Amino acid sequence: MGLKGRSIIKGIEVSELIAILNKAYADEWLAYYQYFIEAKVVKGIMKDAALAELQEHANDELRHANMIADRILQLEGTPLLRPEEWFLQTNCGYDAPVEFDVVNLLEDAIKSEQCAITVYSQIADLTRDKDIVTYDMVSQILADEVEHEEDLQSLHDDITEFIAELKAKIL
Repeated sequence: MGLKGRSIIKGIEVSELIAILNKAYADEWLAYYQYFIEAKVVKGIMKDAALAELQEHANDELRHANMIADRILQLEGTPLLRPEEWFLQTNCGYDAPVEFDVVNLLEDAIKSEQCAITVYSQIADLTRDKDIVTYDMVSQILADEVEHEEDLQSLHDDITEFIAELKAKIL
């Protein structure tokens, strides 16, 4: 990192920032895989709508991982190099899908997005007025995660409402 670039970071150690970003990097890779695998195994009513949403979110999570890796490198750090490190460094963890029906997968994805919102809110609070570049990047990612939660919750609600209406008509 150039001297001027380093001079704009105030009130936080670069090594601490790199460690925090590596944890977020781990989260993004695990989120990418979660969406990727859920898109492969999803079953049930309105599967195609869920599939499209899961694939779109997988692409976004991979883009976030790239953004974070680039920032870690700008800070003269090294992104986590081995996938097994993701499980050790993650903030949000990874739970393999157990039930493949669309409602359960959406519920799992919503929980993951809520964790990401919490993590990025904390990083934004930490970097505000200390590292504008990281703060801007994290704010962009946070906005995406908020949108993801909303998309998933809306789809979940539409599906569960449709199921309830079907049950009411049948009974």
